[in-house]
Amino acid sequence: MTRTPKVAVFDYESGNVHSAVKALAAAGADAVLTRNRAEALEADGLVVPGVGAFAAVRDALHAHGGDEIIDRRLAGGRPVLGICVGMQVLFAHGVERGVDSEGLGEWPGAVTELNAPVLPHMGWNTVSPGDDSVLFRGIEEERFYFVHSYGAQSWELDVIPPFPQPVLTWTTYGDPFLAAVENGPLSATQFHPEKSGEAGIQLLRNWIGSLS
Repeated sequence: MTRTPKVAVFDYESGNVHSAVKALAAAGADAVLTRNRAEALEADGLVVPGVGAFAAVRDALHAHGGDEIIDRRLAGGRPVLGICVGMQVLFAHGVERGVDSEGLGEWPGAVTELNAPVLPHMGWNTVSPGDDSVLFRGIEEERFYFVHSYGAQSWELDVIPPFPQPVLTWTTYGDPFLAAVENGPLSATQFHPEKSGEAGIQLLRNWIGSLS
């Protein structure tokens, strides 16, 4: 009998945590909402959602030890999935309303305001998955639900062989920006899988299937 992967949704008072737990359960995970450090470290996968301002999400993560939990998991090759601002804070910096805030620094580069005539970017959009994407396997042509005004509009991490190149998925609203990143044990989506219907459930199912 196959064991159901346990996925911890980190509860640090930011993000659509209950929606994320329900979506992960629908995708086949044993999903639990927790702020317990040991539970977050030991789960097969950790999901870090985030909604609101970059600096506020970063501060809340710091206050609950989330930065250390993410670092410890990644150092051990343990999968982490960031969602929305939970993706943005993984970068080195976020610039909102002229204020440059330090991020978690898992990836270099800055999250900046989208260059688009109307903000926020709210609604459904297609994406262009990178080659060999695990997250988008079988759903390459689907649409996903975005709600944001800021994003990562460039990729600055220089990966030297033999380490595998990250898989980058882009979309366009005004100018192109990163819709998702798959970088070893660390993955993230700018859109909300938990609000993206069956396509979002399948993306989570793909991620859960990669947990080991």
